[in-house]
Amino acid sequence: MLAVLAMAMTVPATRALSAGEPTVDELKAKLSATAVGEKPRLCLQIAEKQLAEANKLYAGADDDKGNASLTDVVAYSELARDYAIQAHKHEKQTEIAVRGMTRKLTQVLHSLPHEEQSVVKDAIRRLDRVRDDLLMAMFPKGNK
Repeated sequence: MLAVLAMAMTVPATRALSAGEPTVDELKAKLSATAVGEKPRLCLQIAEKQLAEANKLYAGADDDKGNASLTDVVAYSELARDYAIQAHKHEKQTEIAVRGMTRKLTQVLHSLPHEEQSVVKDAIRRLDRVRDDLLMAMFPKGNK
């Protein structure tokens, strides 16, 4: 009876994974073949998926794996910024997405003990720099 119940619970989860969105590894593999103008959107997808994963890991007190996911969040947010500025596309959407990720990380920061906050604080600082760079690219000073 328990075996039938366990199988019934895993079938919908398996279908959801196979019919759902691509995994982070699939998105990373797709990145190199994507046109520069579409790379910011793809990088943001990777960063947002990794942020969700980091949030789960921090909630489960697995800080080391959470820190690894957080590294990807920052790296792919920085890539999204670079590609958006290079292509002059998706700059606004990238800035908005990074702002949302910063808010989520601030919530994560408040849930962590003080001695484990330094990595998250550094990530927030770097994401703020990404936003600043995007805003400077969208609204340059003195070019009127």
